[in-house]
Amino acid sequence: MSAARKSEKLLEVRDLVKHFPITKGIIFSKQVGAVQAVDGISFDVNRGETLGLVGESGCGKSTTGRMILRLIEATSGSIDFEGRNILELGKDQMRELRKDIQIIFQDPYASLNPRMTVGDIIGEPLYIHKLAKGKEREKRVRELLEVVGLSAFHARRFPHEFSGGQRQRIGVARALAVNPKLIVCDEPVSALDVSIQAQVVNLLQDLQEEFDLTYLFIAHDLSVVKHISDRVAVMYLGKIMELAHKKALYDSPQHPYTQALLSAIPVADPTVKKERVILKGDVPSPINPPTGCRFHTRCPKAMDICKVKEPKWLEVAENHFAACHLLTGMNGEKSA
Repeated sequence: MSAARKSEKLLEVRDLVKHFPITKGIIFSKQVGAVQAVDGISFDVNRGETLGLVGESGCGKSTTGRMILRLIEATSGSIDFEGRNILELGKDQMRELRKDIQIIFQDPYASLNPRMTVGDIIGEPLYIHKLAKGKEREKRVRELLEVVGLSAFHARRFPHEFSGGQRQRIGVARALAVNPKLIVCDEPVSALDVSIQAQVVNLLQDLQEEFDLTYLFIAHDLSVVKHISDRVAVMYLGKIMELAHKKALYDSPQHPYTQALLSAIPVADPTVKKERVILKGDVPSPINPPTGCRFHTRCPKAMDICKVKEPKWLEVAENHFAACHLLTGMNGEKSA
């Protein structure tokens, strides 16, 4: 893919918010609060690239991915895909758009219907979107199975007859069936053994090259994200803390939270001494997140201003963004 084409924005997310209401009462339900799962995040995904979205469990990664497909409706914000705001589309328009945006789920066991054969599972999107039928659909299913490293005769089997890695390959084949432009990979390897993880990640990279795919790769394993991603966004408690090209982020992390996450990556060489950043306390509740910087309750470098004022989103180096008062010098530098 040309550099110009790869710099073209496929997906633009702006000020995306998802608050899950908390209600009280059986008959006359009254909202008494909200879980602030995602609270005003913005990012772009360029055509042909892989953007890694990382963070601890409960930070809002998967919620973000599901809002992009409108499996969960956003509270506010905008999601532009090829210039169209997904959140403004009607039911029929959204069904048509789903040919271009697909998802690979985290759990390869729960995401496949146990009552359907593999051929029916992969062929169902072709039927729904009226892309192929009869012998043509069967042929397409066989081709997809072979593309993901399985055999054509597997189409007659049921999901319980496969291992976890094979089931995830079936999930990949299902996502590929409608020739999508963007695939949201929602922790696609976290439920697999380490050796199988490498196989699936390599498969995704090969398919990206072959079919000109774009990935939003959601994960908590920073080693996997480094291997597959072009750029990486780091989330904490519903906010994006840092966003940069993977080399810049892994070589020179600017945000204290990113530094702590990277320090926890194990090193295979036992002779290498690595300083570990230990975060104190637990992640605060998204029902009542801290004021100011959301990370200040656990940050080893927190200052008084962090408790009361939310840091600006700054470009601290070329195409390297972060939100931290340590980077502004508290003198109100211009935000990006």
